[in-house]
Amino acid sequence: MGGTDSKLNFRKAVVQLTTKTQPVEAGDDAFWDQFWADTVTNVSDVFALIPAAEIRALREESPSNLATLCYKAVEKLVTAAETGCTAPKEQQVVLNSVRLLTRVLPYIFEDADWRGFFWSTLPGQTANLESLDEFPEEESLPLAQSLLNALADLLFCPDFTVVASKKQHAAEKPDDPQSIDSCEYIWEAGVGFAISPPHSAQLDQNRTELLKLLLTCFSETMYLPPVSDAHSIPNQWITYLCSSENRHALPLFTSLINVVCAYDPVGYGMPYNHLLFHDSREPLVEVASQILVVTLDHTQSNPNASNSIDGIELQDSGEHGLTDNLFVNYLSRIHREEDFRFILKGLTRLLNNPLIQTYLPGSTKKIAFHQELLVLFWKMCDHNKKFLFYVLKSSDVLDVLVPILYHLNDARADQSRVGLMHIGVFILLLLSGERNFGVRLNKPYSVRVPMDIPVFTGTHADFLVIVFHKIITSGHQRLQPLYDCLLTIIVNVSPYLKSLSMVSANKLLHLLEAFSTPWFLFSNPSNHHLVFFILEVFNNIIQYQFDGNSNLVYTIIRKRNVFHQLANLPTDQVSITQALTRRGKKSAPAPTGEAVEQTMMEGALPPVDAEPGTLKASLAATPGSDSESTISSHLSDTDEYRFGVASMTETSKVMPGEGVESAAGGAEGGEAATDSPTKEEKPVQPQTQQPPQTGVSDTESSAAESQQSTSKPKMESPPSSPPDATPTAEEKRAMTTQRTASVSSSGTATTVSTEWRGTPEWVQSWKQKLPLQTIMRLLQVLVPQVEKICIDKGLTDESEILKFLQHGTLVGLLPVPHPILIRKYQANSGTTLWFRTYMWGVIYLRNVEPPIWYDTAVKLFEVQRIKDS
Repeated sequence: MGGTDSKLNFRKAVVQLTTKTQPVEAGDDAFWDQFWADTVTNVSDVFALIPAAEIRALREESPSNLATLCYKAVEKLVTAAETGCTAPKEQQVVLNSVRLLTRVLPYIFEDADWRGFFWSTLPGQTANLESLDEFPEEESLPLAQSLLNALADLLFCPDFTVVASKKQHAAEKPDDPQSIDSCEYIWEAGVGFAISPPHSAQLDQNRTELLKLLLTCFSETMYLPPVSDAHSIPNQWITYLCSSENRHALPLFTSLINVVCAYDPVGYGMPYNHLLFHDSREPLVEVASQILVVTLDHTQSNPNASNSIDGIELQDSGEHGLTDNLFVNYLSRIHREEDFRFILKGLTRLLNNPLIQTYLPGSTKKIAFHQELLVLFWKMCDHNKKFLFYVLKSSDVLDVLVPILYHLNDARADQSRVGLMHIGVFILLLLSGERNFGVRLNKPYSVRVPMDIPVFTGTHADFLVIVFHKIITSGHQRLQPLYDCLLTIIVNVSPYLKSLSMVSANKLLHLLEAFSTPWFLFSNPSNHHLVFFILEVFNNIIQYQFDGNSNLVYTIIRKRNVFHQLANLPTDQVSITQALTRRGKKSAPAPTGEAVEQTMMEGALPPVDAEPGTLKASLAATPGSDSESTISSHLSDTDEYRFGVASMTETSKVMPGEGVESAAGGAEGGEAATDSPTKEEKPVQPQTQQPPQTGVSDTESSAAESQQSTSKPKMESPPSSPPDATPTAEEKRAMTTQRTASVSSSGTATTVSTEWRGTPEWVQSWKQKLPLQTIMRLLQVLVPQVEKICIDKGLTDESEILKFLQHGTLVGLLPVPHPILIRKYQANSGTTLWFRTYMWGVIYLRNVEPPIWYDTAVKLFEVQRIKDS
C-alpha cells in the first residue's frame, strides 16, 4: 500500500508541474525534491507516471519549468559526482534523476528549437552571478558538459558503480571522487587491465542505468533527417565525451570493451541457469556494445589535433590519422596479441551463442544482441588493421564466418531483417579482400548447425557457396542488389579454393545457368555482369586450383551446353525481342513515367509482414550507387537504399606466379597457394558520375528515385570488364539508365524504363569480352577423353569419371594464366550514413525496457506501428 501511495505522490508532483501556469522557482526545493525522492524505485514507474503528452505540453506551455527540471536534475548528479554517493538514499536520488533525464531528453531532441538548450549556459546563471568574470570557464559551462562530466565521474564512483578499494574501506572518510584514479577501477579484466573485480548485481544495474542515459544523450542523431548535410556537423555529445575533456575516457573505453568481450552467457553450463537466476550482466553488456558502436562511428578528423593523449606521445598509425575521438584512437592503437586474442575470443563466443545446440531444449541462455556485435566487429576491423590481420591469420576467422552465414540464411526471406543481411555481407566482403581468408576456407566444415540447406561433406568454402546460392534462389526480392556483393566474395576467394564438393559445384553451375538465359541477359543493362562474375570464378579455379577440383570440372563437362549456348548467344534484334517477349509482359519495359517495377524471382518469398503488436521501422534513403535496395534492422522500410559493388570496391591485381601457381605451372599449384602473393593495387577506372541532387527518394515513382539525396559517389567500371577496357557509347547510355535489381536466380526479371532497350551493338559489346577461352579449351581437351573412357570401359558411374579427372592434367594446354583481381571493400559517404542509420534503428528497437524513444518524432528512419488485428 505504501508503494502505491508513493507512486501517487510522484504522479501528483508531475501533474502539478505540467498544470502550473506560472514558473516554479528553482529555489523551491520542497517541490523539486518530489521528483528524485524515494517515491519511485524503478525506471518503468518513471516512464509510466510521466506520459509523453504531458512532457510535450510542458515543453510547449511551460518551457521555463521544463528547463528548471532539467537543470535541477543535472545539479543533483553534479553534486553526487563531487561528494560521492555511498548512502542508499543518495544513490536513489541519483538514479531517479538519471531516469527522469532519460525520459525527458528525447522530447527535447525532437524539437529543433530545444536542441541547443543543453549547450547554452545554465538557466538564470548570468543574472545570479556577480563574480562571473573571476571564474569564466567554470561558471559558463554548458549544461550538457556538466551532465557528461557528472555521468563519467559517477561511472567510477566507489560503492555505487565500482567496488571501493581496500584502502578506501580502511579509511574513515572515503577518497574524494574527484581525486581518485579511475584507471584502478576498470570494470573487468581484459585489455590493459589484469584484475577482475568481484561482480555485483547492484553495481551492474547502476552502471546500466547511467549508460542508458548516456546513450539517450547521444541519440540526438535520431532526430536529424537521413541526408548527408544534416550529419555534417559532429554530434556534440559524443565529441565531448570522447575528447580529452573527459578525464575518464581511457578507463571508460577499456571498461566497455572488456565487459563486452569477457561476458559468457553460458557460464558454468548448468542447464536452465538463466531461468533460475537473474543475469544482471547481460543488460550491461548490451548497452555497453551500443555505446561502443555509436562512439566509434563518430570519427571526425581534426588536422590540428594534438599528437598526445594524457601527456603520452603517440605514433600516427597512418590508417586514419589522429581524430578528436579518443575512443577511436585507443582502439586503433591496441596491438598486443593477448589483447587481440581476448577481443576475438569474446566476440566469437557471443556470436556463436545462438548456434549452441544441447540435448535439453531451451536449456542454454541465448543472447539477442548479435547485430550490435557484428557492427562492433566491423568497427574494430575498420579502425585497427592490425586486428583485422590478426583475425585473418587465425583460424578463429571461421568462428566469425559460421554465425554470419547462419544469420544470413535465417534472415534471407524476412524483409524486417534486410539490414542484418547487409552488415553480414559487408563483413564478408571486407574479409574476402584478404588472401588469408580464402586460404582459411579450405578447412573442413564439421560444425553441424541446424539450417535448411542441403547436406554436404566439404569445407567452409562449400558452406559459403551453398548459403549464398540459397540466398539468391529463395531470398527476399529486396536482397537483389546484394547479389553483386555475394558473387564478388566468391570471386575473391576462388583462386584459393582447393577442393569444392559436388553439391557446391552444382550450385555454382545452377547460378550460371540462371544468369545466362537470354531473356535475363537482355532485360537489364547490367545483368550480364553476373555472368562475368561466375565465369571468373570458374577461370580462377581452373587456372590456379585445377588439382583437387575434379567435382567442379566434372560438373562443367556435364553442363557444357550452358557454355556453348552462351558462346553462341544471338545478337540480332529479332532474337533479342523474341527472348523478351517469350518471357511475357512482366519482362517488357514499363511505360514511360511509370514506376520502375521489380519482378520477383522464381522461388523468392514475398515480403513478410511484421507480427501484430510489433514495431515496423524503415530506414530512409542513403546515396550509395546505381542499384537500389531496401535496408532495415529488425525493420521493414518504405524508403530505398542504393548500393552497388562497384562503388564499394577497388581492385588489387595479383600477377600469375606471385604466390598462386597456375595449373599450367605444375602439379603443386595447391601447395603454392600458401605463399603470400605480391599485390599491385590498381583502382578501377571511374565511370560516369551523376550530378549532385537533393531530396529524399520516394518508393512510388522512378522519377523521384532519380532525385536521390546528396551527390552520388563515383561509379567504377564494371568489375567484369578488362581494366583497360573503355566503355562503349551504348554501355555509357546503359549505365546512366536507372538500374533496378541487378540479379536474380532461376528467374528474376527486372523491368526498366523505355529510355533503354537492348540493341545488337550493346549485346555484341560485352559478348565479345566473355572470358570463355579457358573453359572452352578445357572442354575441348577433356570432353573427348571422358567420352572415350565411357565408351571403352562402358562406364555409367560418375565416381570412375571423377577418379580419371583427379589424375588428369592440363599442364601446357590452357591459355596463359590471367591476373587475379581481388576487389577490396572501399567505404564511401553512402555506406557511412547507412551504417549510422542501421545502427540507430537497431538501438531504437532493442531498447524497449524502458521504451526510451518510443512514440517520439525520430527522423533518421521511419517507424510504423502495426496494430493488433
